[in-house]
Amino acid sequence: MKLIIQIPCFNEEAQLPLTLSRLPREVEGFDAVEWLIVDDGSTDRTIEVAREHSVDHIVRLTNHKGLAAAFQAGLDAGLKLGADVIVNTDADNQYEGADIPKLVAPIVRGEADMVVGDRQVMTIEHFSPVKKLLQRLGSWVVRQASSTEVPDTASGFRAYNREAALQVQAISRFTYTLETIIQAGKLLVAVEHVPVRTNPRTRESRLFPSTTAYVRRNALSIFRVYSQYQPLKVFWGGAIVMGLAALAVFTRFLVYFIENPHAGPRHIQSLIAGAVLFIAAVQLGSLGVIGDLLDAQRTLSQRTFERVRRIELQLGVQPSHYEPGVPAPPSGDPAESAAAGPPPGAPDGPQPPSGAADREALEV
Repeated sequence: MKLIIQIPCFNEEAQLPLTLSRLPREVEGFDAVEWLIVDDGSTDRTIEVAREHSVDHIVRLTNHKGLAAAFQAGLDAGLKLGADVIVNTDADNQYEGADIPKLVAPIVRGEADMVVGDRQVMTIEHFSPVKKLLQRLGSWVVRQASSTEVPDTASGFRAYNREAALQVQAISRFTYTLETIIQAGKLLVAVEHVPVRTNPRTRESRLFPSTTAYVRRNALSIFRVYSQYQPLKVFWGGAIVMGLAALAVFTRFLVYFIENPHAGPRHIQSLIAGAVLFIAAVQLGSLGVIGDLLDAQRTLSQRTFERVRRIELQLGVQPSHYEPGVPAPPSGDPAESAAAGPPPGAPDGPQPPSGAADREALEV
């Protein structure tokens, strides 16, 4: 079995050496442990530092696309490089690399498809009380949406087996952590969590420049993800609230009208307000129905995407933007080239012609 540890990076030349120094090269249950750097358009020496520290694989994005895009690119590359398990960690050494064997243990034992590292946020000293409270609140919301028991849903220290990695797909431009847990909960993916250690902060967060930005971005992300996967609950809940408010206003108008039917248009504003609230309730209910239909379409698209991924792996498609981390020295000896074997991610054994491979893949 092969384990690939992926690290999304953006201008991490200062922190990357420490992070790499804590990563294992041997993990029980795996024949090979390889490192993968996903360079998210860095402008410093991140790539050079990675090569200097013997990183096996590099995926270099042409420009800065964000953490979620880098995570997804790494996941796709890991699958095509033949990984049986993929571990994602941060480049700023937030997570203790020595805990990777603990993180992958439930997958090795066959008890889980995806494992999330629990940072135990209430014990992290550099987290403010407000941030700790928001972490707990956000994790509770995601647990309700995903039907999982993950206590730290914002943790980026996680492991996926091959089947889980094939099924999850992050489409958010901001963060993948919440969305992929909800996806896993809705799919046939067994999700577990294990306590992990964290290291002292090496730099300020680049995702959240301030507490206000943290609250705003996380609130929007949670609402967006929750409404995407639970549209009926979100929009019909709003419709019920608006409908009850409209009923209360209409009742007020009727009471005044019955008491004094000759009062004229004195309470006509209640009738207008009730009508506006009723129209809003109808619109929210309609959005819930449309969202539910789109959710069904999203499920079909996700299954199609998973199918395409499987076909690509069967055909031996190489990772996009891929570069070997430590290229082998050039050799003019054909025997040595043959002994080196196929490139990373290429299928083993003799391959049929392209057309035959296509037909076989589509017939599976």
